[in-house]
Amino acid sequence: MTTVLRASGSAEFLSIVPSLAGFTPTESLVLLPFRGPRTYGAMRLDLPHDRDDPADYADAAIGLVSRVDRTDAVALVVYTDDAVQQTRDGLVLPFAVEVDELLGRAEDAGLRIVDALCVTSDGWSSYLDDDPQIRSLDRCAPEVPGIGDVSGDQHSGAALPAADFAGKERVGRALRDITALLERGSAPGTKGTEDPQAIAALVLLEDLPAFFEAVLASPEELPPFATAALLWCLERPLFRDVALMQWATDVRGGERTLEAQLDFAGAKTAVPDDLGDVFLGRGPTPDPARLGAALSLVRTAAALAPRAMRPAALTAAAWLSWALGRSSHAAQYLDLVRAIDPEYGLAALLATMIDAAMLPEWAFRRGATPAT
Repeated sequence: MTTVLRASGSAEFLSIVPSLAGFTPTESLVLLPFRGPRTYGAMRLDLPHDRDDPADYADAAIGLVSRVDRTDAVALVVYTDDAVQQTRDGLVLPFAVEVDELLGRAEDAGLRIVDALCVTSDGWSSYLDDDPQIRSLDRCAPEVPGIGDVSGDQHSGAALPAADFAGKERVGRALRDITALLERGSAPGTKGTEDPQAIAALVLLEDLPAFFEAVLASPEELPPFATAALLWCLERPLFRDVALMQWATDVRGGERTLEAQLDFAGAKTAVPDDLGDVFLGRGPTPDPARLGAALSLVRTAAALAPRAMRPAALTAAAWLSWALGRSSHAAQYLDLVRAIDPEYGLAALLATMIDAAMLPEWAFRRGATPAT
């Protein structure tokens, strides 16, 4: 079902931007690609810094908008706490130079300008007015079924879930037991004093694709030994990649990735291109609900993990957030990784992708416009 939000003017349009983005932006440039009279979502970028070249920034921003399927127009909104400047010739809106570059670049790209607005702490105005005036922003975002609360900013929702000390202790002990069994080469059925739950966890690891599928069913309620088994897998790049690719595709995708990873490790054969493409955001669009369940799973695992083992789960959370078009959240998870292990390999690669404003190709398909 498609929800239609209608706006009869700039003030009403501003009131629906948070619903389109899924949050209320702060210190952001929001771009809304249109096809005809309709827009299907919003793209958020950090505002340019003093060191950024306005022309380069505009090229990158309009380049992103132009990649959205069948886009023929664009609206933009700047959200900033910077003050409007009063001059002898009238008001000068913040980031006026950068917005002028953006509008010129959009016209060069053949895009019609729907609107160009600025929201400050004092109110809102339009960059398209010859004599801009500050108007009161007094409209609340409409309540839209299925979207939820959009009052938080782009960083809201990225904090890890709360985890009590007892829960962390149980997962930590489970990790020690599982690791000890694996290091001794114990197998299910081994006689001795091992915790039967640890042996049961090893049974789960005998079929990794089945395990990665099963944990999606209750991402926030895994038993300690299942959480520990997941963390053990995410610590190992070979198994971590299987999990991410499976969650972005299906069980068969996980099975193929596991086969390819084992073949590569043994005979150094190349991983099939279609599997590698998924990691880079290419190929069929993943099921957002499936990615969301996986994200909830690894966020909970990261909250319960011993500090030294958090980077793996946090990096998985960063990739899943990026795959969902939430680059701002992904960047926050990568900051947490750097605070623990600045040299963590996959995190560095993801940071490079995010810093370059690289988004998954599926994020640009109509109906899946990213709010980063």
